[in-house]
Amino acid sequence: MGNYYSYKRISTDTERQNFNRQIKSLERYAKDHDIEYLIDFTEEKSAKNFTDRPQFKKLDKLLQGGDTVVFKDLYRFTREAENGYKKYMEWLDRGINMVFLDNPTVSSDYIRQMMTTAEQQDIVTKTAMESIIKLLIIVELDRGEKQRLYISQSIKDGIAASNKKSGRKPGQLDKMSDALREDILKYLSDRSIKQVDLMRKYNISRNTLKKYVYKIQNHNII
Repeated sequence: MGNYYSYKRISTDTERQNFNRQIKSLERYAKDHDIEYLIDFTEEKSAKNFTDRPQFKKLDKLLQGGDTVVFKDLYRFTREAENGYKKYMEWLDRGINMVFLDNPTVSSDYIRQMMTTAEQQDIVTKTAMESIIKLLIIVELDRGEKQRLYISQSIKDGIAASNKKSGRKPGQLDKMSDALREDILKYLSDRSIKQVDLMRKYNISRNTLKKYVYKIQNHNII
């Protein structure tokens, strides 16, 4: 039985982003499956490629057949379609297990079951199933990228359409609206959304935004 590792990643493109959601998901998985991560790998790097991610490279060199790496989602592993697929298949060939908590259909156990089935078929069916496996991975990556772009655009559209005036008294923190709460949660998980976007949309200062973010991160919602 191999070792378990966790890998968390955010992009440095975002001013304020945190690992809280990834940490909680990975900790919950470890508790539910009674496992302990040998090493928790964490880095603030873009997923545009694998070569510029030193922690991922350390993990890659360390892994041996039978080891398992747990990610919150596929996009922590990669946002590249072609190179991401190649690295994924390389890990499969090395006997490395991958768990994507939010994308179970591309976790290695599921994919290996499909590959085992494919090996038992004729050449035409086998080739078709191999293409399906690649398509599954690429579709998940594409879906995540489109979702990111949609969320980013929705906030930018809200900025353009909003004439909101907060009406706050100096030093007083207003009750957080549902819309602001949702946008802050999106901001914390999307590297393309900037502080200034939310500040303009809701006509609030950087300091006020930081206070709201702090309250959300510490589950002290107002």
